[in-house]
Amino acid sequence: MFGITAPIMQGGMQWIGKAELAAAVSNAGGLGCITALTYPTPEDLAHAIEQCQELTDRPFAVNVTTLPSITPPPYDEFRRVIIEGGVQVVETSGSNPAEFMPVYRDAGIKVVHKVTSRRHAIKAQEAGVDAVAVIGFEAAGHPGELDTPSLTLLPAIVRELDIPVLGAGGFADGSGLVAALALGADGILMATRFMATREAPIHDRVKAALVAGDELNTALIFRELGNTARVAKNRIALEVARRLAAGSDFSGVRELVAGVRGREVYETGNTEAGIWWAGISQALITDVPDCAELIDRIVGDAEELIAHSLSKQLSE
Repeated sequence: MFGITAPIMQGGMQWIGKAELAAAVSNAGGLGCITALTYPTPEDLAHAIEQCQELTDRPFAVNVTTLPSITPPPYDEFRRVIIEGGVQVVETSGSNPAEFMPVYRDAGIKVVHKVTSRRHAIKAQEAGVDAVAVIGFEAAGHPGELDTPSLTLLPAIVRELDIPVLGAGGFADGSGLVAALALGADGILMATRFMATREAPIHDRVKAALVAGDELNTALIFRELGNTARVAKNRIALEVARRLAAGSDFSGVRELVAGVRGREVYETGNTEAGIWWAGISQALITDVPDCAELIDRIVGDAEELIAHSLSKQLSE
């Protein structure tokens, strides 16, 4: 359906999902993804799409996250740039995809929509998306408010849908891919794992922090605001959690969570400078390979595990 050879998609990541990473993932057989809102203008996004097309002749996606905002980004212009740029796949999240599906459908673009609940997955299928990525509670970013892990949420959604499903949240290696397939998924979506690759456009100290981290090195913030987010555990994240637990509203933490501070983390390697995204899957990250090595390893390990399982069953 998507013209890829490995059932692995790179999720959208603010400040990280740039052309060089997306192209590397696609060249390795997966589906790379540029993050539209990383770019301040539609013209900047158009340039990134052109750059990615120069780096790969394989399909890649563009992530467009639509969320309520006082001053929303120029979503219509971003969509126009995506269509005119010949992008084949769009990853969507946030609002109901029904409102923009006709635009993508008329352009022949396939849509992968991120969901954090069974209800939203069913709505996405009804809206006509081509696939859904099921975001388990283990994931970085916004895993929803239901606290349902991938082990339960993924198969619960798979049995409700007729379209392809990707498992996302907690997946980082070959055994995770096999687990997702066993739960009924057609593949996996990874974000945190792709941060710790050579092509990821972030400082080496951030990559080293992911290698050194474990399942305890994340924190949940914004829960009191009904917008739970999983981020790397640092002094800023803990202070945000403390203030909100004490009754502060968003204005009381706005300065701490400003996007410019998160970008500083990725650019300078100062992991205490601001909020930055990281999922529980960092517990499975042990090195910083290039994307080709990582995807080959995941697929190879998965094939070996499946073959071993079949061999064992036959011998019994």
